[in-house]
Amino acid sequence: MKPARVKPPINIDVVNQVDARVGTIESVSEVEGSNKLVRLKVDFGDHKRTIFVGMKQEREDPTEIEGRQALFIVNLEPRKMMGGEISEGMIFDVGYEDGLQPAFLTPEHSVPNGARAG
Repeated sequence: MKPARVKPPINIDVVNQVDARVGTIESVSEVEGSNKLVRLKVDFGDHKRTIFVGMKQEREDPTEIEGRQALFIVNLEPRKMMGGEISEGMIFDVGYEDGLQPAFLTPEHSVPNGARAG
């Protein structure tokens, strides 16, 4: 695979606006009526969030990620999803945009939930 071209330069202030934090995925559940979405319950240390992820077709068993830490963007505006439920963030993964099997970003060793990237 040939890597995609690098996107145009941005100011560091734009990067500093992104709040990416580590959270532990406590549970993965079905989203009724969706053939794509699953609902994650994620612990960020001082609070928990519900985050919808389109990974149902990417993994044979999405529940295999329960108990694992991953990197999430937590300062996106909440977004209504299927059935009017709110998604409160986005998992940070690699590969999807390049047509690869997506893999989410994980710390190399356990860190406290809520630890910030950057």
